[in-house]
Amino acid sequence: MTGAEGQAAWLARKGYALLPGLLPPDLLDDAARMLDDRLGTSAGSRNLLVQPQCREIARTLKARLVAISLLDASSVAVQCTLFDKTPSRNWLVALHQDTSIPASGEGVAGVVKEGEPYLQPPDEVLQSLLAVRIHLDDCGESAGPLRVVPGSHRAGRLGDAEAQTLRDEHGETVCTAARGDALLMRPLLLHASSRAHAPQRRRVLHFLFGPAHLPHGLVWNRTVAGTEPASQEN
Repeated sequence: MTGAEGQAAWLARKGYALLPGLLPPDLLDDAARMLDDRLGTSAGSRNLLVQPQCREIARTLKARLVAISLLDASSVAVQCTLFDKTPSRNWLVALHQDTSIPASGEGVAGVVKEGEPYLQPPDEVLQSLLAVRIHLDDCGESAGPLRVVPGSHRAGRLGDAEAQTLRDEHGETVCTAARGDALLMRPLLLHASSRAHAPQRRRVLHFLFGPAHLPHGLVWNRTVAGTEPASQEN
């Protein structure tokens, strides 16, 4: 997988792509300090897009991904989530798809997470989104990296039995990464992670990008547009 065209084709076909060294160390250091100051021993948070350091990373990610044709220039960042796996917080995540988004809509049922509304939109919305996982630490095979089922994002929303069958047919790919690497993935891509075999700290900032305006009267909780002034963001 070489060049922007190759990366875009791989992402479209497989549903994921690893971009080595996408972010510089200074941005990673600033984010890590903020997380330690704000969250302490918490395992994570879904609402980190309110933090200046995460908004700056979102703008940098958008600029770099637009430049290599992996993200549309009209896209906005809509969420930043921290996953902080440590020796004392060493969990596993079962095979699943990401089907909830941080948005609301009149008359649309949803749930509240960390004080903000989330709902499950139509598949057409999920297919328009791109998740970007930024690794703040090295994540080798022993650190509980993400495992993905290549191409499963093209199968639509799946039930548990369908997901297991598809994994059996297509197998899994283990997505190891170094500090500063970015793992891009479509939300409907089947993915899971195991507990770390050699527990160590594994911090991942999971950004979600999507269209600025949603159909069916849905509205994002907040957005970061990119190069626009902060006064134009919400």
